[in-house]
Amino acid sequence: MESSSASANKNTVIDERVQFDARMTPHTVVQLRREEALYLEPQKLAAAVEPSSRIARDLQGLLKVITALNSIRGLTALERPLLELILDVLPAERAAIILQASDLRSLSSVMAWDSVQHRGNIRLCKQIAEGALRRGIALLSNDVEDKAEGIERSVMAAPLVVFDRTLGLMYLDTQDRLVRFDTSHLQLCVTIAAIVGTVLENARYLESLESENERLRQEISVHHAMIGNSPRMAEVYQFIAKVARSDSTILLLGESGTGKELVARAIHQSSPRSRHPFIAINCAAITETLLESELFGYEKGAFTGADTQTRGKLEAAEGGTVFLDEVGELAAPLQAKLLRVLQEHEFTRVGGTRSIKLDVRLVAATNRDLDAAARRGLFRQDLYYRLNVVSKRMPALRERREDIPLLASHFLTKYAPKAGRRVTAISAEAERCLANYQWPGNVRELENAIERALVLGSTEQVLPEDLPESVLEAASSDDSIAGEFHAAVREAKKKLILHAIARNRGSYVKAAKQLGLNPTYLHRLVRNLDLHEHMKQ
Repeated sequence: MESSSASANKNTVIDERVQFDARMTPHTVVQLRREEALYLEPQKLAAAVEPSSRIARDLQGLLKVITALNSIRGLTALERPLLELILDVLPAERAAIILQASDLRSLSSVMAWDSVQHRGNIRLCKQIAEGALRRGIALLSNDVEDKAEGIERSVMAAPLVVFDRTLGLMYLDTQDRLVRFDTSHLQLCVTIAAIVGTVLENARYLESLESENERLRQEISVHHAMIGNSPRMAEVYQFIAKVARSDSTILLLGESGTGKELVARAIHQSSPRSRHPFIAINCAAITETLLESELFGYEKGAFTGADTQTRGKLEAAEGGTVFLDEVGELAAPLQAKLLRVLQEHEFTRVGGTRSIKLDVRLVAATNRDLDAAARRGLFRQDLYYRLNVVSKRMPALRERREDIPLLASHFLTKYAPKAGRRVTAISAEAERCLANYQWPGNVRELENAIERALVLGSTEQVLPEDLPESVLEAASSDDSIAGEFHAAVREAKKKLILHAIARNRGSYVKAAKQLGLNPTYLHRLVRNLDLHEHMKQ
């Protein structure tokens, strides 16, 4: 194997069990290419010079390997039986199987066994091992000088090749002076390596499928009230599935209206704490003085009006989950108290002196940049680090536009009965308007827009004119041709309504009848189209 003197003299530890040792030097090396392997090319057996008894013994050994491997499932279960089997078939004392990572740029896993010392540690001849890996050919040497131990070794190495892709390396060696590997051993080594490579690749693929299956099962088992099938929401569901089983503090980031409380509830409902309380507290909605007693409770006589001892919400959530929304708004004194809760799992009621132990999981949320606030001294850095154990940024609605029709349909179903109307769908034009809007208020703003449309509309469909003006204006500015169309329709509506009201001397009821509209809807159109000023002129 060609290598620089620097790399040849450098030992490489790739695992606590395996070391590529440059102090082992082979003097003569025999190589065998995969296409030259007899047992992988059966048509060559007839021309083989080996005695038929040797071939029969080798084939019997291969059959033994195949039979044993077919009865073992999983990479972990394979390790010890596989190595002992190889050492039983080939006259070696030590064996190692080294797998490369999926990107083939690094080594990912190791199996090793020393049958003499009965341990899983082994030193490999660096030149032989790296030569087999890089060149993709099997190598044999019976005169490898081991300078570290002052002995001579016999070594064989064969690449694990599946579909012309090198998965790793099978390595065998012995220091028994009575054993010398020959080309027949190398032939068998190459064939076993081919079988082992296929088995390991299938086992690795099966494990990846099982891992993906488990991930999907966890995702399906997540209990949540969120709507959305977009890739960004799939990431959120996966996050919930991963963190629900732990007790780690969670920090949810993102704009207002993105569903941070829904995620907090989903984490709680999918966790072992689901049978205990979920308490949500909006830190921005309560004054500093009230928030302290709200969180920690107070003792009798702690302040005017404190007639009885009262438990706080933290104490009420014992065993469950506390959701602190807008945690970035906490005042400095409360930040210090919250830090103690996270560090010591205890707190003291307002006006009290006795520490109370607490077992709750904390999920915090904010739309502020807490990292920047902590760096500027506006938020305690130590508290920020305690809160930011595991964090997730919730996607804005504009980042998952494919979920807008699904959300709009859900809100339509939710609010139509409350509005006392039978509304079957959202028109295609209205859907286009919804899709083109930026939604700075996110899902909450979309929900309000649909509820408003149901309250003010009068047909069996949600129409563009039922939507807020901001949504319509965004749709018009997004497409110049569509904008011109909507502007023309708007002007035509204005003229028709003004003309009908004028002809009926200001009577909305008569004008609505003439136009074929519900009087309430006509009133709404007058308001939405800003026609009051025109009617005064």
